[in-house]
This record gives sequence, structure tokens and C-alpha cells, in this order.
Amino acid sequence: MMNRVRDWLAPVRGRPAAPPTIRADFMRGNRGVVFGGWRPALRDAADDVGASWDLAAARTIDLIQNSGWMAGALDQAVASTVGTGLRLKAMPENDVFGMSNADAEQWAQRVEQRFGLWAERPYECDIEGRRSFALMQAGAFRSWFATGEIWAELPWRERPGGRYGTKVRLVPAHRVSRRTDSLRRVVQGVRMNGDGMPVSYLVSRKDPVTGLTQETDVQARDGLGRIRVIHVFDGLPGQVRGISPLTPALQVARQFDQLSDATLTAAILQTVFAASITSDEPTEEVLAGLLTPQEQARLSAGGISPWDAYIQAQAGWYDNATINLGVNGRIAHLFPGQKLELHRAQHPHSDYRDFAAHLLRELARCMGMTYESATADYTNATYSSVRMATGEIFQITLYRRAHIVAPFCNAVYEAWLEEEIARGGIPFPGGLEGFVAHRAAASRAIWRGAPKPQADDLKTAKAHEIWCRLGVMTDASIAEDLGYDIEDVYAQRAREKALRQTYGLPDAQHQGITTMAGSDQGGQDVDGGAEEDEASSEARDDR
Repeated sequence: MMNRVRDWLAPVRGRPAAPPTIRADFMRGNRGVVFGGWRPALRDAADDVGASWDLAAARTIDLIQNSGWMAGALDQAVASTVGTGLRLKAMPENDVFGMSNADAEQWAQRVEQRFGLWAERPYECDIEGRRSFALMQAGAFRSWFATGEIWAELPWRERPGGRYGTKVRLVPAHRVSRRTDSLRRVVQGVRMNGDGMPVSYLVSRKDPVTGLTQETDVQARDGLGRIRVIHVFDGLPGQVRGISPLTPALQVARQFDQLSDATLTAAILQTVFAASITSDEPTEEVLAGLLTPQEQARLSAGGISPWDAYIQAQAGWYDNATINLGVNGRIAHLFPGQKLELHRAQHPHSDYRDFAAHLLRELARCMGMTYESATADYTNATYSSVRMATGEIFQITLYRRAHIVAPFCNAVYEAWLEEEIARGGIPFPGGLEGFVAHRAAASRAIWRGAPKPQADDLKTAKAHEIWCRLGVMTDASIAEDLGYDIEDVYAQRAREKALRQTYGLPDAQHQGITTMAGSDQGGQDVDGGAEEDEASSEARDDR
């Protein structure tokens, strides 16, 4: 026992203590101010979404509806991703269901034409008869930004004067229940089987007459595998519901609004008193000089002296103790011994612009946009910076087209194609049974949108020309880079050639790649011109 006491008292008596244990943990062993109090819970992504979905969706929708920055940026994001509507390019795997390549090309062209007739008429494609399919794409993408999800149903409704029964109904995300019932395998309104695949959804329907809502269990697919409910979201493994991509930036957006309001209020308060004047004693002349001719005439008619008017105004000011921000300027007559001083607003502060731009950059980054595109501020932008930023951000646009909007479009296209084949409008090997057996191969498609924005079309055209001369890019690659389909381009050129022959017009002279490639001097001129244009453009950017 005495030995233990001596060991405990050894450091106090000057005996050297044991050296500290050397550790190499991540996050510095969770010590210090930064990591000491930062201990978030680790749980499934579905639980995190379920706990935050309602409040995040409500705040995001409120922000979009009441913030000009967010509303404008969302419009730009919709225009960049959806534009006038993603266009169908049928790409069937014809080898799977026994169709030659030539027949498959003709079949795909016919399908695209028929689908366009259906998609352009709201009476045919929308259950409400209000939106074309392109507008429904935009609405679905807006819903994804606001709630992180796209919900739609594919009901069947035949109408007089219409050809098709396939319709689309966009469903607000908040209409899908967030209720969880583990015994029934229901997680946030999604009923799943043993594999975790959704089999039905709990949807609240609102009666248009009574206004009452009733929860309905809607099957995900019918007996033949036809999609009945479309649910698209992007998230982590284990998620069954999505959440708005703007959720990480809600605090930043709120801070920007608060910064703007506080700066504006401070600037207005500083300009309430535009000037102050003093004199050794308050005289009639001084007070009268502070009044307009109309005010002087009104006081003379009422028999009130300027001094009485000054005292009454001062008494009323202190009695009410309010500041009217609607008054553009006010004169404050101070006591003797003070001086005349003109006041000017000290806000916004010199750091306001930089800090506000920092907040807007974070918002733009969260929305998948460049700062210049989100704010329309190209003050410090150069050709190189805009080109690099556009090239990087456009990959996010392509990602969202392929994984957010395209799944919605493809589900609709698959349901329409099944009906068209069943009606006999589109031939298919084996008819409807053949389509059901090869549904995935027959309905394979890509959805094309607007091309990547170019900072300088001339430089882009010269780059395409050089890559094509080097044999790196094909006509199809160039057409896709410009947002066109090469078959449509060739078909249109063939029609124009035939039309010129009909009217006896000469063929168009295309001064392009073949002529320049045949001349060494021409090729040198092109390269030299490109370098000269690049240098002059960079010089303009520097200026």
C-alpha cells in the first residue's frame, strides 16, 4: 500500500512522469476545439431523410417562391437541363428481337415521329389536359429540385377525339405518405418486398369536391410489368426517398437574405437625417431658410411662426419616437455649439460585395451551376475561365439529364410504346407478346437536350475542323457536340439538295475541311489564324 502512495506522489515530488503515448489516429484523436464537440450520429440514410424531409422540403419551396436569386437560378437550371424538352432518340437492341439494322432504323424513325405527335398534345399526354410532355419534364425537374423526388402516375384514360389512352399525372411529393410500418415492410410510404424492391406506394388523394384526403395503396406495376407509378430520386445506398439537393445550402441562402436586409436597413437609417445645421441662436431667418416656399406660405396663412413650427415638430418627434423610412431626407437643427455636417450612407460596407459573392458562389455550386450563370455577373470572367467552368458544370447537367429526367421520360415512353404496338400502329416482331418479352431491348432510348454552351462559336468550329482533319472526331461526334442528330442532319441536307435540283439551283459550295486538307498552305493559314485569334482573344480578356 505504501508503495502505491509513493508512486502516485512521485510526479508531485519532482520525479519525472511517464512519457505520453504516441498515437496516429485520424482526426487527431478527436481532441481539440474543432473535433471535441463534433460528434454527429451515424445511421442509415433513410433515417436521416425521414427525420428532415418535411422541414427541408417546406423551407426549399418557401425559398424558391420568395427569393429572386433562387427563382432565377432555378429557371436557368431548368433551361440548361431540360430546355424546350429532351428529344427522344430511339435506340432499340434489334438483334435481341430479330430485326435487321436497316429495318431497325426505319422503325426507330417511325416511333420518334409517332411519339412526337402524342407528346406535343396536352389533350393526349396529360391526364389534366394542360401540359405538353416537354412542360411535364420541366415540372418534374422543378419538383426534384424542391423535394428531391419525381412522382408520377401512368393512368389509362381514353377521350373523344383522342387516339391514345396512356396519360401522365404528375404527383406532388408531399402527397406520398411518409409513414413507416416495419411489420408491413412500409418505409416512408414505400411498401417493399423481401428484396427491398418497391411493390406499392401509399398515396394521399384529395377529393376535388369535398377537399378530404384518403390514403390509397397504388401498385408499382401491373400484372404484365407495365409501370404504374414513376419514382425517381438520387441518393445513398439504403435510401427509399429523396431529399432536395438544395438542403445543404438552406442556411447559406438564409444568411444571404439576412445580410441583404441588414445592409439595406443600415443604409436607409443612415440617410434618414441627410444633414444637420447649427447656429449660435435659433433665429427666424435660419428656421425659415430650412422650409420650402410652400411650407412658408402655409405657416404664414395659419399665423404660425417658424420657431413655433420647429418646437411643435420637435415635440411631435419625441412623443412618437418613430422614424419614417419613407421620407427621403430630413433636416435636424441642433443646439448651439454644434456644426453643420452633411451625412452620407456608409453602407454597404466595402467587404459586402465580396462576402455576398462568396455566399452566392456556394449557392450556385450547390445548384450545379457556375457563378456567372446563376447570377448573370460576368464582371471578372474571361474566355478561358468561362470555357473551363462551363465544361466542368456541363457534366453535372449531363448527369442530371441521364439519371433524373431521362428515367422519367423513359418510363413514359415505354408505356406509350406498349400501347402503340398493341394498337398495331407500330409493327413489332411477335406483336404485343414479343414486346412484353423484350420490353427492355425494344424501349431502349437516349434523350437529347441542348448542347454545351460555347463561349466562342468560331473557336469551337475551328477545333472541330482540326479534330476532324486529324481523324479523331466523326461527323456524328460533331453533330452530338452541337446538339444535333447526324441522321436528321443528313436527311435535311438530302432534302435541300433535291429541292435545289427541282428549282435548278447550283449545289452549295462547302468551303471546308476537304479543300483545306488538300493544300499545305491552306492548312498553315488555318492553324496560324487560329493561333492569332487565340492570342488576340486572350489580349482582349487581359484588357
